[in-house]
Amino acid sequence: MNITWANKIAFILICAVVVLTTLAYGTVHQPIIALFYLALTVLVLMLAVDVWKTDSLRFSREWMQIPLLAAAVYGMIQIIPFGSIESIGGVADIPRTISRDPWATQVSALHFLALFFFLAVSLVLLDSASRIRKIAGLITVFGAIYAFFAILQSVLSPDKIYGIYEREFATPFGSFVSRHNFAAYMEMAAAVPLGLIFVGAVNRDKRLLYLTAIGLMGTALLLSGSRGGLVALIAEIVVLLMLTMRSKSGNVMGAKVALAVILFLAIIGGSFFVGGDSSLTRLSDTAAADEKLTDRAHIWKVSLDVIRHNMPLGAGLGAYGVAFTPFDNHSGMERVEQAHNDYLQAASDAGLIGIVIGLFFLFALYKTARVAIAVENTYRRGIAVGAIAGIFAVLVHSIFDFVLHTTAISVLFLTLIALLVSSRFRYDDDEDEQPRHGRKSSRGRSPESPPSIRRRR
Repeated sequence: MNITWANKIAFILICAVVVLTTLAYGTVHQPIIALFYLALTVLVLMLAVDVWKTDSLRFSREWMQIPLLAAAVYGMIQIIPFGSIESIGGVADIPRTISRDPWATQVSALHFLALFFFLAVSLVLLDSASRIRKIAGLITVFGAIYAFFAILQSVLSPDKIYGIYEREFATPFGSFVSRHNFAAYMEMAAAVPLGLIFVGAVNRDKRLLYLTAIGLMGTALLLSGSRGGLVALIAEIVVLLMLTMRSKSGNVMGAKVALAVILFLAIIGGSFFVGGDSSLTRLSDTAAADEKLTDRAHIWKVSLDVIRHNMPLGAGLGAYGVAFTPFDNHSGMERVEQAHNDYLQAASDAGLIGIVIGLFFLFALYKTARVAIAVENTYRRGIAVGAIAGIFAVLVHSIFDFVLHTTAISVLFLTLIALLVSSRFRYDDDEDEQPRHGRKSSRGRSPESPPSIRRRR
């Protein structure tokens, strides 16, 4: 199949978005988010040009897209006015909506829609083994370089991002305002090379490079001082062992356990080498500071009150801060905007609908992962195992923080999902062993399970 210049530009843009959203402070400021939306617009336009050039339309039917689209649609429903409420402070005819903060809900719904487009385009563009390799290589190389930069910054300028940007009441690390976001990024970035190492998909002459990249990312994560990140990293390694210890050989199983232990000890040793004696005690030192600002136990307790009061429709996407205030019995000197637990926040924002959407996502993820880890191609199985481990790590981290609310984290998370989905299919340019059964289609994928549909106009 001939690849058009528009298709190539779109793929380059996908790679650029993964990198630039991270470097631009995690893409949490409105002007940078606007640039992210502009990039997505260009992506869609490039695909439109590709459709015009090839006279055919491709789109993915994967279930993993549905939760994002469902969240966006439900957010729009939450801001539909149903009558009006009584006059408040002399203001009359205030629209009655499901959302406690219609403006915030509208913004959140549009953001979900943007993320849906990013995933949908990524699923279409990851249509060859070479592109899967390029994305995986990008994540590994950029993750290692970014981790090295973050380690240097933590030594030379720990309170300022890039040595120039300082945020009051924040604990920055790397280019992120919050060290927890940095830790979540490292969890996912390190998962890709870890998956390839654990399934044996890396050639001997490249293993040291991969292990160095993993060591840099793990060391940077530990230096960030994120307790949730440390728990998630341990969970990630456990999942990797569970997914790759199907061999009956005791020697192979023992080697993988030893590799996991050595990697973890190397990461701890690296953090001591860079940060000295205070590198690990930073985890306990920052715990007290965290509790002063977040007090998770209190926030989670109030979140349960918000959920009960706003069932079954929810308080509105992005409206947590407004919904939280009436139930907060603290001084109110600090405004709580997030639940510090994405599962509680999904239930408080979207109610029963949010719970159903979340369960559907987990079900679709399980179905996709079950097929992906059984592929015969070693490299693509390594990609699948790494993607599953990275996704699982962030899902664990989301119990303690709200990392997925940061655009850069969401983008990398969706990129791992796209890699997981794409790893299930056969391609003409696979470099490893080919399946022993089934005839490949002209596009290089198994004809019984194509990842996308092509239709003539």
